[in-house]
Amino acid sequence: MKRFFSILAITLLMAIGSTVNATTTTSLATTVATIQDDASQDDAPEEKLGFHQELKKRFIEGGPGFMGIVLLCLILGLAIAIERIIFLNLSTTNTKKLTQDVEDALNSGGIEAAKEVCRNTKGPVASIYYQGLDRANESLDSAEKAVVAYGGVQMGQLEKNVSWISLFIALAPMLGFMGTVIGMIQAFDKIEAAGDMQPSLVAGGIKVALLTTVFGLIVAIILQIFYNYIIAKIDSIVNDMEDASITLIDMLTKYKK
Repeated sequence: MKRFFSILAITLLMAIGSTVNATTTTSLATTVATIQDDASQDDAPEEKLGFHQELKKRFIEGGPGFMGIVLLCLILGLAIAIERIIFLNLSTTNTKKLTQDVEDALNSGGIEAAKEVCRNTKGPVASIYYQGLDRANESLDSAEKAVVAYGGVQMGQLEKNVSWISLFIALAPMLGFMGTVIGMIQAFDKIEAAGDMQPSLVAGGIKVALLTTVFGLIVAIILQIFYNYIIAKIDSIVNDMEDASITLIDMLTKYKK
């Protein structure tokens, strides 16, 4: 009888142990699943912002001080660049066609007919032709001097305000670097005040400092592209002016003979 009760007690203990173990295992599995779900939610990628939204966010994080000045450099530089591009495109003429028209008018109707062709044509090349033709009745030397002098005037008009673009190209990254240096100084001031080197104290300041540098470099790159295009356009027009000047003197020499 005692043996029966002993076996029954052992069986009950084993049943209770199995139940406890099953419950514990279920609880552990539930806990692990919950932790995995949380981890997967944490590891899930954040919703990506659009380019303009991200740019706006970074600009605001950079602070209104230096970022506003850098933005002003971009606005002024783009305004001058667009104005120059429009002016240079309007100043571009078909030099070969103009030369042929002036030569035909000069041979058929004389100086006044050639001057009329120049008056009806826009651009610095036509203006140089007109100045040379206007002095053609005096002498070839006078015409050549007029062409050279007026060519210098036209070149100055082509290069007007271009130096401001180069100034903004140099100024934008300088302002960005200055913002970086000031941000680093503020970060070290926080470290000195706290008496402890904690990343959380300086991360924000360093981030702002680096953002000013990034935006300054972006502005410089954008303006540099416009600046190079403008310089190439000016060089092309100046070459046309020089070729046209030589051609005009040759035409006047033949006309005089």
